[in-house]
Amino acid sequence: MSVMSPTVARFEYVLTGADETFLWRRDDYPWERNVWNFHPEVEIHYIPNASGVVLAGDHVGAFTPGHISLIGSNLPHDWVTPLGPDERIPGRDIVIQFLPSKLEQASAFLPELAGLRDFFIRAQRGLSFKGLAREKAEALILDMEFQTGSVRLSTFLSLLSLLRDTDEVDTLSSEAYVPDLSYGSLEALQQVFAYIFANLSEDIRLPDMARMVGMSDSSFSRFFKKNSGNSFTDHVNKLRIWKAGQLLTDTSMPITDICFEVGYRNLSNFNRVFLRHHNLTPTRYRKLSTNRRTVPLPQTATDHMPA
Repeated sequence: MSVMSPTVARFEYVLTGADETFLWRRDDYPWERNVWNFHPEVEIHYIPNASGVVLAGDHVGAFTPGHISLIGSNLPHDWVTPLGPDERIPGRDIVIQFLPSKLEQASAFLPELAGLRDFFIRAQRGLSFKGLAREKAEALILDMEFQTGSVRLSTFLSLLSLLRDTDEVDTLSSEAYVPDLSYGSLEALQQVFAYIFANLSEDIRLPDMARMVGMSDSSFSRFFKKNSGNSFTDHVNKLRIWKAGQLLTDTSMPITDICFEVGYRNLSNFNRVFLRHHNLTPTRYRKLSTNRRTVPLPQTATDHMPA
């Protein structure tokens, strides 16, 4: 199985109509905008029917069906789902994008909107929602698809208020993350990201990546740390452990085989790194995942149960 990921990153131009406060869009996956990208617009991202890995600033983590996150202005981000060469996921992404400055300007006439300013500052690190707040947000996002005019705007403002006021939220990227947002830097980083995703089972070496983007080893190491927020080794390990978690949960593949499938050549090293990331051994992780899948739950709970 390979991971589909474009090879070119870019600044994303978001075209909102003159008669719109925000853009609501449903995208198939993959398509041309599924890249490591950034834009001044704040983005609410909902993935109803897929799992994979989310990259937001220096955050690398898993997402599961029902994932909702909010990405602040100019925070680089991407959501990647492992697919075969000809596979597609219709409607994988629902995206809401808007310029916070529009709402800040409107607050001069609608003072209730002024309370969103601090929320947008928090969003610059990326936020991920869970629990009842995520379920309520999901319903509002889906309602907007068939709404128009003031009704749609009212739902949008209700969504922002819900996300602003909930404490059922995790912060994604760290405060220390300050990337170089120049086109060349993001394009080089996307090349490396794409290679890593496609070759997790192989021996991925920093010197090879440095040569690929035309840098010395030391320059590439500093470049990667600054723009991804993680050391090269930590980034590769996080992706390998994410992939191992998928295989432990979704397959009956022996743990030794999973170890080699995700690029580790030594089982004890794999177990040690996995334990450090999850505070669980691979065996315990698989057992808990299996129990979670087999315990009967009410239908309303299974609709939103993580993979």
